[in-house]
Amino acid sequence: MLFLWYPKCATCQKAKKFLDERGASYRERQIKEENPTADELRGWWKESGLPLKKFFNTSGQLYRALELKDKLPSMSEEEQLALLASDGMLVKRPILVGDGFVLTGFRQSEWAEKL
Repeated sequence: MLFLWYPKCATCQKAKKFLDERGASYRERQIKEENPTADELRGWWKESGLPLKKFFNTSGQLYRALELKDKLPSMSEEEQLALLASDGMLVKRPILVGDGFVLTGFRQSEWAEKL
């Protein structure tokens, strides 16, 4: 599995602890240091079955500063993917990518079900 996270994020820390306590095998990647590419995001989005908006960190400072709440509806999917790929801080975290699933954000019951 691939675990994308931001170490200063409390929710990400909880998710990492959750994985470690269960002995889950994963490769970790810091989302700010190595942000996902548009191709990676496109693949994860398609596999997840979620609306693309669910991949945006809507509570983040950058999201608010760029006024994306108002701009996203008029942007194409490709424009949104390019924007997400431009800065890891725009991406919802943590993300867990496994065999046949992609989880955005940490909801313990959902993660437990997939593990």
